[in-house]
Amino acid sequence: MEVDIASNINKIKQRIAAAAVRSRRAPDSIKLLAVTKTVSPLYIGKAIDAGIFTFGENYVQEAKEKIAVIEKKVQWHMIGHLQSNKAKYAVRLFDYIHSVDRIDLAREVDKKAGVIGRKINILIEVNISGEKTKNGIPADAAISLIKDISRLENLSVRGLMTMAPYSTNPEDARLYFKALRNLRDAIINEGITNINMEELSMGMTDDFEIAIEEGATIVRIGRAIFGERR
Repeated sequence: MEVDIASNINKIKQRIAAAAVRSRRAPDSIKLLAVTKTVSPLYIGKAIDAGIFTFGENYVQEAKEKIAVIEKKVQWHMIGHLQSNKAKYAVRLFDYIHSVDRIDLAREVDKKAGVIGRKINILIEVNISGEKTKNGIPADAAISLIKDISRLENLSVRGLMTMAPYSTNPEDARLYFKALRNLRDAIINEGITNINMEELSMGMTDDFEIAIEEGATIVRIGRAIFGERR
């Protein structure tokens, strides 16, 4: 069955707007990031035609192949786990990296960005739930990491990213999203130089409305746009 990508995007935008209104926020303060893991360039093109210009990829090699054939100017975000040995490719491909969670990775990204004269926007990935199966720095170590990263010339820290534990009830995610927002506020209160906490990347297909109500500025939506992964 053919997926009506334009219709799906319109429905998601309506739900984003409704969630924003409920939380007394401007709908245009929330960015819709289309997650394109395993999605073909053809479907990405349909999303672009429907007004989406920000895309998230999980793997460097997969992203590299797609970016090479997507001719229109769009913004690419790395949202998957990034290995240090892939930093030299990531700094050329992506406008944002959401998954920085350790100082050695940050230093490598900074080094490779400096080589090509770019300053890379990054988000700090926080394992807010403490699950062993998830990547991300523990919440209680995030401020220390950000202080270390603030000294790196070629990185611009723009905020935080997290994933809530899987649940069949979206409401279960609320406490994790609230915890990330509170961590963001604590970081702001530290007054760390060269740090901007404008972005909270949290919420996916099953829980993005709860994330918006708790302050998300970027929601990462894949399945609700493109259908089940192929």
